Formats: sequence, structure tokens, C-alpha cells
Amino acid sequence: MSPISRRSFIKGAIAVGITPLALNADVIKKSQGLKFIHVTDSHFDLQNEYSVQSLKTMVLFINEHYKDLDFVLFGGDNYNHTKDVHEAHKFKKIVSQLNVPFYAVRGNKEASQKEFNELFVDGMGLKTNDRDWLLEKNGYMILGLDSSTEGASNGSYDDETIKFAQSILEKEKPTIILNHHPYTNYWGGTEKKDIHKYVLNNTNEVQEKLFKYPNLLLTLSGHKHIDSSSEINGTKVIATRALMSPQNIKSFPMRYVEIDGKKVHEKLVYTV
Repeated sequence: MSPISRRSFIKGAIAVGITPLALNADVIKKSQGLKFIHVTDSHFDLQNEYSVQSLKTMVLFINEHYKDLDFVLFGGDNYNHTKDVHEAHKFKKIVSQLNVPFYAVRGNKEASQKEFNELFVDGMGLKTNDRDWLLEKNGYMILGLDSSTEGASNGSYDDETIKFAQSILEKEKPTIILNHHPYTNYWGGTEKKDIHKYVLNNTNEVQEKLFKYPNLLLTLSGHKHIDSSSEINGTKVIATRALMSPQNIKSFPMRYVEIDGKKVHEKLVYTV
């Protein structure tokens, strides 16, 4: 007989009426829930006034309509120019006007990891592990994982990132992963170059090693600018529509997420 996986055991336990997630039920019970907004691909560009206005509008919209958030998460390609440090500082100045904390991961448009960390990771109250960070909030673990490849549009998780994520998931606390590159070809692309550019390049390895944990509740990505909400092995997998792109002129989309225990409620919202 082949060994039964932990996820299969839990699903079987539910079927016969045993309390699900018995090993970490107390942890789930103690969690207070989360409310946050996911913004990705804002492509802030000082040469593009419309992108500047979209970011300012986003801040005003959240401050007015979502006053009880725990935080805002930025999912990469937050600003456009890798060599313009002034642009990164200006982006930070604008989003710092949010009435709640914000946390960010890199996309392929940002500066080097060292420069990005100095502005958006260091001093933010995060536990760091080289490229990646951890935020603990209301009984939940929020992992910010860097999937970017220096000087390229494609991305992957290196061994250190995978091991770090595994070490957190093994604590059996409800966990959320924020990164830039999506895990699947959810838009049905057919060209290999396109898929290589947009899908996490080692997604099969990552899905095998990380998505086996039943306490991985949610992942949040961007990069392709096309919206998607699906599941991988019981985990809610979201790719949020770009805040700023030709497809979204004057609409400025973002995703509102509310988590209660293990239940994930989410919806796409627009500033107009």
C-alpha cells in the first residue's frame, strides 16, 4: 500500500467527522482573521504622469473606503526603472501615505535586491532571510518570496527561498505567500517564450514542495496583468490584475482579501 499524504489524511478525516487540521487546530482557533488589499504591477514611472496619478488615486481610495485593513501588499513591478533610485523613493513616499502598514516584494522591473531591501524590507519589522521576508500577524504567517531573476523578465525560486518557505510552512500555522511570478499558465498561452517569461520557471518543483502543506491557504501573484482566482491542491491561487496597464486605463484594479480562520474571501475592486 502506498503511504497516504497528510493532505489526503485530513480530507479523509473530514469525511468521517474528525476535526480537520487536528495538529494545528489550536493555532487556527487563535487566529484573529485578516483584512488586506493586494496591489500589483503599478508600474510607477515619473515619465508617465498617468501612472503617478493612478498610485495616488489608489492610496486615496484605500484610505477612504477600507479603513480597517491590517495592511496592503504590493506584488512587484511596483515601479518601472531599475536604475532610477529617485523613482523608488518617490513610490515609497506616495504609498507611505496609506493609513495602514504596507509590505512589498520585487518584480522584474525593480532595482537590485540589495537596493530594494534597503528601501522596502529593512526597518519594516519583518523577519528576513536573504531575498525573502516573513510577517506574523493575527496568528497568520505572510511570506514575501523573491521570484525575480536579475536583469530578466522570467523568474524562479532559488533553493534558499524554497527551504525558507518550507521551514515556515512546517510550523503548521496558516500561511500566505506573496510573490511576483504566477505558478500556472492560467491564461492558456501557447508560445514557449511567453510561458517561460511569465510562469515561475520551476513551478513544478515549487508546487511539489510547497503546495503539499494544508496550512498554505493563499498565494498572491501578478506579472501577467490578467486576473485569475483558482486552486492548486486545495490552496487558493490568485493573480491580480495590474493596477496600471493599457488594459486597465482609468479603472485601477486591486484585490480585497478577507480571511476568517481557513476561509478565504476575495474580490477584485476598482477605484472607479
